[in-house]
Amino acid sequence: MSSIRAMRQEMLRSWSRLGTKFLPFADAASASLPLSRLLRLSLFQISVGMALVLMIGTLTRVMIVELHVSASLVGLMISLPLVFAPLRALIGFRSDHHRSELGWRRVPYIWMGTLVQFGGLSIMPFALLVLSGMGQAAHAPAWVGQLAAAMAFLLVGAGLHTTQTVGLALATDLAPAESRPKVVGLMYVMLLLGMMGSAVLFGLALAEFSPGQLIRVIQAAAVLTLVLNTIALWKQESRSRSHRPSNERAPDFKATWQLYCSGEQATRRLFAIGLGTMAFTMEDVLLEPYGGEILRLTVGETTLLTAALAIGGLLGFAWASRVLSRGMDPLRLASFGALAGLPAFAMVIMAAPTGINSLFGIGTLLIGFGAGLFGHGTLTATMNLAPKSQSGLALGAWGAVQATGAGVAIALGGILKDLAAMVGGATFGYTSVYALELLLLVFTIVAIRPLIGSTMRQSE
Repeated sequence: MSSIRAMRQEMLRSWSRLGTKFLPFADAASASLPLSRLLRLSLFQISVGMALVLMIGTLTRVMIVELHVSASLVGLMISLPLVFAPLRALIGFRSDHHRSELGWRRVPYIWMGTLVQFGGLSIMPFALLVLSGMGQAAHAPAWVGQLAAAMAFLLVGAGLHTTQTVGLALATDLAPAESRPKVVGLMYVMLLLGMMGSAVLFGLALAEFSPGQLIRVIQAAAVLTLVLNTIALWKQESRSRSHRPSNERAPDFKATWQLYCSGEQATRRLFAIGLGTMAFTMEDVLLEPYGGEILRLTVGETTLLTAALAIGGLLGFAWASRVLSRGMDPLRLASFGALAGLPAFAMVIMAAPTGINSLFGIGTLLIGFGAGLFGHGTLTATMNLAPKSQSGLALGAWGAVQATGAGVAIALGGILKDLAAMVGGATFGYTSVYALELLLLVFTIVAIRPLIGSTMRQSE
């Protein structure tokens, strides 16, 4: 009997070593945060990824093509969630100091974000049908559909920003300092997996479009959001009497924010994060049109670009987690990500005059890789530098700067492309934006350079 027990234990140890070696981020687990619990917590990132794909990808196409909504109105609706992006710092701050009768800080905010996101998704399909004027909704005033759709997008945006900000803060609370880089990588791998899986499922479900099918798909996403986030939250945050209501005066956000910004080069760090994010996202809505209009790629070939971008991001996160766990400075890694973007955008630019389409594909893969290194490095640095009582504020500030920078960059990219095209033609319009991104990456490297080593000094 003892020999059988010893053999079983040896088999378990072998499987454990195998999982750590071959499964991405399997070694992010620790004694206080087992892999099963960590994977369960990361489910909130899948629901966030699903909502992002639904709003930015699936519904954009459905509204313009099937529902015949004007592209300008669609762009306005998609941009509405960005209104809440700057509030992520306030949300994170509130979750740092929240007091409840149940003794939780993070859980109430994640749960409220989940309910708000669920509510937005629940009313969204009906709002879109009224907005399009299809069927019986043709008799409804135009402003009713516009107001309802705006409300739906605002609710989804507010919910996902709240859930992601406080969810990452909870992960920071639970993860030991030495395993945080790999925890960050796992969280963003789950976000990418949620986005890729949702894109495939939504595409299959809406292959034969009908208003009824649209309602079913979006409401299924609403229910799945509720289920995933409930499972993610279950028994994650321990209850504490110190988090129950008291007569102590709550900290002031303005004073706390000023204290945070007075920290070691915090303002410069946020500025560098914003610059780098803009540099890597300005081309988001231009890569596929560039491939189709300039390089004459088919729809199937340009669709693969999204996969290449995601694969590059996954490779970036995997490599970043490995080197950060070995002690590399996360801000140095972020600067390497910006450096990787330089040849990436150069390849994309050179694909047009040379006619070598493979340059475009490799460049797109490298853009994803560089963005993965940059995102992982800056987020890990933010987690490491955040005081224990300000982790929510710090992560909220990171998310606010990143989301706002991405939104501004995407909008500017489209405007600048059109303006440059009027001056020098279609190819010049696209390459001008890519050249600007190269310049922004250079500025990002310059901004990050004085920051390298600050995380090491903080740990000392």
